[in-house]
Amino acid sequence: MSSTASQLPLAGRPDADLETRSSTSPFWRAPQRDTPPLKKPARESTLVVGASYSHTDVLSLNLSNSSSRPRTPPSSSSTHLRSAPSTTSPPVHKPTSGLSSPPIKSYMNFLSNTNDDWGVDEADEMYGYDEEDDGDDFGLPSLSNMKRKSRRIAAQNNKSDLGGGSDMMSPLSDNFSGLHVRRYSNSADIAIERPASSYPMPKKSEGKILRPQYKEILRDPANALHLINHPSTPANATPKEVDAINSRITRINKFKKILQASTIPLSDLRTLAWSGVPEEVRAMTWQLLLSYLPTSSERRVATLERKRKEYLDGVRQAFDKGGSGGGTATPTGTGGGKGAGARGLDETIWHQISIDVPRTNPHIELYGYEATQRSLERILYVWAVRHPASGYVQGINDLVTPFWQVFLGTYITDPDIESGMDPGQLPRAVLDAVEADAFWCLTKLLDGIQDHYIVAQPGIQRQVAALRDLTARIDAGLAKHLEKESVEFIQFSFRWMNCLLMREISVKNTIRMWDTYMATNLNLLNQAEEQGFSEFHLYVCAAFLVKWSDKLVKMDFQEIMMFLQSLPTRSWTEKDIELLLSEAYIWQSLFKGSSAHLRGPASRSPSMNFQL
Repeated sequence: MSSTASQLPLAGRPDADLETRSSTSPFWRAPQRDTPPLKKPARESTLVVGASYSHTDVLSLNLSNSSSRPRTPPSSSSTHLRSAPSTTSPPVHKPTSGLSSPPIKSYMNFLSNTNDDWGVDEADEMYGYDEEDDGDDFGLPSLSNMKRKSRRIAAQNNKSDLGGGSDMMSPLSDNFSGLHVRRYSNSADIAIERPASSYPMPKKSEGKILRPQYKEILRDPANALHLINHPSTPANATPKEVDAINSRITRINKFKKILQASTIPLSDLRTLAWSGVPEEVRAMTWQLLLSYLPTSSERRVATLERKRKEYLDGVRQAFDKGGSGGGTATPTGTGGGKGAGARGLDETIWHQISIDVPRTNPHIELYGYEATQRSLERILYVWAVRHPASGYVQGINDLVTPFWQVFLGTYITDPDIESGMDPGQLPRAVLDAVEADAFWCLTKLLDGIQDHYIVAQPGIQRQVAALRDLTARIDAGLAKHLEKESVEFIQFSFRWMNCLLMREISVKNTIRMWDTYMATNLNLLNQAEEQGFSEFHLYVCAAFLVKWSDKLVKMDFQEIMMFLQSLPTRSWTEKDIELLLSEAYIWQSLFKGSSAHLRGPASRSPSMNFQL
């Protein structure tokens, strides 16, 4: 591709670009414009919709020693809860002594006794919900709601003649603002069931610019270091702004000096990354800290080629059940229950992934595009079949998004890729590399916390218990109040551990927090911190909970649960994240390796002046 063509806005590239793409990828096919939409098969009556581990399942695990795999309750129960009026009295909170866990029954009573307070029928009519709403275990929009919303939007736009729809790879007109009509492709990575999605369509003026040197970056990420351009200081900048700009330039140069070394010193890189990684060097830094990239520059190119090929081969094996004969793979093949090695899809795993991916970060335009969703589906499915002990569990779909977003940004000149860019417009080689890199880094991350997702999820239960004890040590008043109101820690912190707080803070803030998390990860030179990532997250959750102590101690059970399920963090910036991490670091320095200190009242509070 020439330099001129590479700098065209991605949303306005001509269809002829399809002809320049190689055919090495097992999951890319040219769009078929004359293929009529396929009819979606009717859902089987016995098909269970939901994750293998639901919120209610985890609550029940505390009362049962059964080793069987928990199952998601049928949707009819949730329908009953929403539609049937409650006739029982509210739960009575009995005062207890000490910090023992109250019976879990009180929370279940709360779920079944508060429907009348909400005016369910009025809310459904106002917001478009109905009695069969089946949102996921962590508060994402339900599949049925998304379908109804799409149908309402489609009905409102029926008055306008939109034609037969536009293919994602075709040029976009400047004045096109209607819906994108869903087109089914004849590929293996189309979900069994999918809401009638209306994929975002950016205008030409919103298109992001692909780096002309993307081929060199594909070969070796270190080639992107030479392309970093420091912005000039504005003439009217204040002295404080000038200092901030100069400080950032100095910091970027420190990273460049380390990353351009023939043998990268990981200890120095970890120390520097703790206080945050500039976006210009973040992708390569993460890959090194997770030991995906070798520290030796001589091995880097060969390692990337081998790992990316290995992933593509895994995708081919998992999805191309037609074999070398060129048959078309379908997600509804007869391989349900068999692994990827049997060249058939595990229908249970694929079904849940196909439900969760369209609901991943639904407020961000980038994750609404079909190319993004297909990529995430493949990553999650291949990971699940390669890890049969856990398989796919809801929440893992969130954990892959920071990797995918950071690695994609390496090839784009505009750092803000959350909007205005359809990844489907990118060269296929770029998306293949982003997908493979995200898969391997997700694997490295989950290897250290896989017991969070196996049967009974012992890792999460252990973390929740530790959070309860740590909170009692840090803020005894808050711990006693939560116990008085019969609030179980697992009722709110299960999601914090399962999704690593990604449902509580924005993706951008999560990326900044993961800079520090990566720096606490396994020290390859000294095998002393095998659980660095997971362990530090416990202290972050403790600091996160104690941050709201003044408000929580004034609330009753219902108010506490509502507040903790929708925390006011939307306006948080990197400074808020850095303060949270600073407090977590102090708690860790006080209590790590000192379990005896968890017994008794706290004697000191974290310094609010600590800076990362």
